[in-house]
Amino acid sequence: MALKKIIIVGAGPSGLLLGLLLSKAGVEVHLLDADTKVSDQPRAAHYASPAAYELDRAGVLDDVKARGFTFKTMAWRKPDTTFVAGTTTEHLPEDYPHRMVVLPLDLLGELLVEHIGRQPTAHVKWSHRVTKIGQEGDHAWVDVDTPTGPTRMTADYIIGCDGASSTVRRELFGPEYPGETLDAQIIATNVYYDFKKYFDSDSSFIIHPDNLYMAARITNDGLYRVTYKEIPNLSREEYIARQPRRYEEILPGNPKPGEYKITNISPYKLQQRCAEKFRVGRIVLAADAAHLCNPFGGLGLTGGIADVGSLYDSLIGIHKDLTDDSILDKYAEIRKQIWTDIIDPLSRENFRRLHQDANTARENDPFFQLCVQAETDEDLSREIALGYDKLRVDMTQYYTKK
Repeated sequence: MALKKIIIVGAGPSGLLLGLLLSKAGVEVHLLDADTKVSDQPRAAHYASPAAYELDRAGVLDDVKARGFTFKTMAWRKPDTTFVAGTTTEHLPEDYPHRMVVLPLDLLGELLVEHIGRQPTAHVKWSHRVTKIGQEGDHAWVDVDTPTGPTRMTADYIIGCDGASSTVRRELFGPEYPGETLDAQIIATNVYYDFKKYFDSDSSFIIHPDNLYMAARITNDGLYRVTYKEIPNLSREEYIARQPRRYEEILPGNPKPGEYKITNISPYKLQQRCAEKFRVGRIVLAADAAHLCNPFGGLGLTGGIADVGSLYDSLIGIHKDLTDDSILDKYAEIRKQIWTDIIDPLSRENFRRLHQDANTARENDPFFQLCVQAETDEDLSREIALGYDKLRVDMTQYYTKK
């Protein structure tokens, strides 16, 4: 059945990428977002191999590499920055096309909007707030508040890519988002600071029960994402006021405010949540609208983009009459199982790993033991570097026709 129109609610990275993929295949796509532009809030920036694969399919990977950089090394360290264990991509084949790449999400969003603007069948509509959704017969619909007044729009399918506070998910299942908020407060900052004086890895995780943090380079001009742990139950203003003291306490060199430049700061809680279902009839959820996890390890961003790839395969299979819409049930089943079996437990373990005794972590942590073994075993090093591949599923294997 040729698809006439798809409405994607949410013009974040997942919605924009899905819209670009579908429009390049000739499907008319309308992307609706309540905001006025791409969000500039500090968020993730690392796209592991399944995400790089989808960026490549969309024709934007070369631009991502040109504006960002290719990731090489990750390390876990003691508070004094002494190396504990690490991973590397240096043992991947030289022609391996989908190495992890790094580009802040706001810059990726701008890039995707540029590419979508070249597609005659794609329409990005800012300041379009979806207020209600429904479906009947052969179509689904959304009620939308627009700059010119309320309107109703219809489509073959509605795709909810509208983030953790998804209106689409709430309309389907109510306000409850099954899961939990972890008992930890995290502060995300984007900062210019000379970390290269202290370590040379692209990303470093500092192991300490109270002073854990991640410092990851996210741009070519030296901007870093520093995400650190804080005491709970303070106001946003109190966390911002405490930031200089925390930097001086935990960062190498004990910097004072004049020695760095912060461009963004955002306190947030860590969430481990998954929607009841990812599909209800002609309404489908993907990425943060469908599932959440803490950011330590990049499983949320890469997992969400892997959702997009699986959903694109499923919708194009329907569009080209290679399968019926039952493939969307398979999509929902597989993507939820991946969250349950891989994303949720691994992201929890990644965060737990930072709370142990750094002095004994290299000898006692099973993952670090693998990393140590991989220092002299290139096959194992390559296997670890490709570990994210398990998040990607090729849905074309479930097509019912050639």
